[in-house]
Amino acid sequence: MTTATTGTRTTTKGFTGTSHTRVEGRDKVTGAARYAGEIPFADLAHGWLVLSTVARGRIRSIDTAPVLARPGVLAVLHHENAPRVETDYVGMLGVPDPTCAVFQHDRVPHLGWPVALVVAETSEQAREAAETLVVHYEKEQHDIDFAAARPNAHPVDGYMPAVVEKGDLDAELAASHVVVDEEYTTPEEHHAMMEPHAATARWDGGRLELVDSNQGTTWVVGELAKMFSLDPASVRVRSEHVGGGFGSKGVRAHQVAAVMAATVLQRPVRVVMTRRQMFSLTGYRSPTAQRVRLGTDADGRLRALEHRSVNLTSTVYEFVESAAGPARVMYDADAHHTANRVVRLNVPTPTYMRAPGEAPGSFALESALDELAEKCGLDPIELRLRNEPERGPVSGLPFSGRNLPACFREGARRFGWADRDPRPGVRREGRWLLGTGTAAASFGAGAGPSTAVATAEPDGTFTVRIAAADIGTGARTALTLIAADALEVSPDRIEVRIGDSDFGPAMIAGGSMGTRSWGWAVMTAAGELRERLALGADIPPEGITVRSDTTAAVGALAQKERHSFGAQFAEVAVDVTTGEVRVRRMLGIFAAGRIVNPLTARSQLVGGMTWGISMALHEEAVRDRATGGLYGADLAGYHVATHADVPFVEADWVDDPDPDDPVGIKGIGEIGIVGAAAAIANAVWHATGVRHRNLPIRPDRVLQSLPGEPHA
Repeated sequence: MTTATTGTRTTTKGFTGTSHTRVEGRDKVTGAARYAGEIPFADLAHGWLVLSTVARGRIRSIDTAPVLARPGVLAVLHHENAPRVETDYVGMLGVPDPTCAVFQHDRVPHLGWPVALVVAETSEQAREAAETLVVHYEKEQHDIDFAAARPNAHPVDGYMPAVVEKGDLDAELAASHVVVDEEYTTPEEHHAMMEPHAATARWDGGRLELVDSNQGTTWVVGELAKMFSLDPASVRVRSEHVGGGFGSKGVRAHQVAAVMAATVLQRPVRVVMTRRQMFSLTGYRSPTAQRVRLGTDADGRLRALEHRSVNLTSTVYEFVESAAGPARVMYDADAHHTANRVVRLNVPTPTYMRAPGEAPGSFALESALDELAEKCGLDPIELRLRNEPERGPVSGLPFSGRNLPACFREGARRFGWADRDPRPGVRREGRWLLGTGTAAASFGAGAGPSTAVATAEPDGTFTVRIAAADIGTGARTALTLIAADALEVSPDRIEVRIGDSDFGPAMIAGGSMGTRSWGWAVMTAAGELRERLALGADIPPEGITVRSDTTAAVGALAQKERHSFGAQFAEVAVDVTTGEVRVRRMLGIFAAGRIVNPLTARSQLVGGMTWGISMALHEEAVRDRATGGLYGADLAGYHVATHADVPFVEADWVDDPDPDDPVGIKGIGEIGIVGAAAAIANAVWHATGVRHRNLPIRPDRVLQSLPGEPHA
């Protein structure tokens, strides 16, 4: 895979804005960096989760005696003997998913529901014993059939209102010169990060300690304290290195089960999920069924915009994949109607997955915009530029910055868009049809309150402590550069320590808000420390320490539409004999605030774009109606894009510092995937003249759409 970045950026003074390799890179490649499942503990026991084999029903009995008699087995926890936990509370991200509250009742709401935990002296003993545990069920009829027309689909508020409406939609559509009315679908998709979910729990002097792989120690502390009725000060969570999260590494069944077992046995207990268990217990992106209706005047300006989305959720928790959300930011219209609805089925609960809402929503919206451009006889970029809103289309708030036109202009220049023949199906190389497509991208750029501690050490170095989570994004390095600039010293004099709840509350790594939130806190603490040192005070043996808290500053931010934006470009080749689609090149140009570390930022953007290729062409989890479970719940059956699928991807950015952020940061973690699948789908249309409104664009679907072509 080849990547490149060059282009229109202002040179900044200091270390922020210059490329630096990861400060923990050597430790990771040499194995010195230990992950949650690798840290040694004395007297460590191992737990293995047992999952239900029915998709709906009730547990009648569990045959624990034969398992308890097996070598090394210490305990079998289940609904009749496990500690009770509290679930009636509101946590950091709202009401908890009851899936986490394991072993509290005999009901089974989906296949793969946790029904027991077998604990043994070794992991091998625990697994072997767990596989012999016999659970008797009273089986009931399950329902996993997902469709937009389900009568039980209903609106649910998530992190945004479920339904937002203004204007007379029917009247504006009737008066429109051009109308697009189409339906789009996206499948179930899974995170599948490299490091599985793992946690070790132990009690130390009356204090609960959890060594975990998560996206926010503050978050996990809060949830565990509430569930187990503990003082948050009596809970410590550590998560120093994380091998990927993408939204799934919050509070899950394995952490709660580990705490239960450690409480019962009064010794450390580790629970690590298998890859197959992760497909049931760590969340996923729900499939969506979306309808988009657009109407324009004769000049291509929107009069009507409707975007309605339906996703599935479990019967125990209502999770909303807010796919209609992007329309509320991207385009205005006289009549503007958007709605997010859910259908409750006997499936595991979905969760946040990289660019939740925006990734599937942008596929439908940006595909529909491309169809509208074709009908209007306009260039797809020109249509989007004509519909650039001056303020938030729904909120009416001003944008903190909206450099989307600059992204399109720079991207079009770099991609050679002006040379594009707009007619579909006219470029050909042998059996390959060639096409290009584009799409817009947006993702929220928020900030959360955080605390940080900066210490000047007697030896002339500085230590920064913050409960941040580096889930592979390079956050540890970015914070080092921010601290170095604030202290006006070189980065090699800074040690940034993260992933420990004892450092004080901090924002989670999620919603593309991590680096912005933590950077604000680090800059504040380090800046105040520099001012104190400027007074000439001697540094005592314990050092001089300053603590920051950005709660008031973040709360004082003016209400604005805060987003990163981008323009995606793709060129594809479609084999008319096999139906294979190959992405030949991609270019993404982004307006995503001040870029702290171009080296790792490029990796994040390219990673998101690569995931967009995977979303467009490969990823699809399919459920068996008979069992309620997934076919191929592993990385052999669940296909993702690999290096061979990604020949040339470029990511770059335009200047876009946020004036309301002390560092100028917005956020880049998720913007790279938004719009990428739509750009590829639009390119496939340009190559073949056929629209693909259902992802992924599999070879069989391509062949079925090209009946006139000679097939192998």
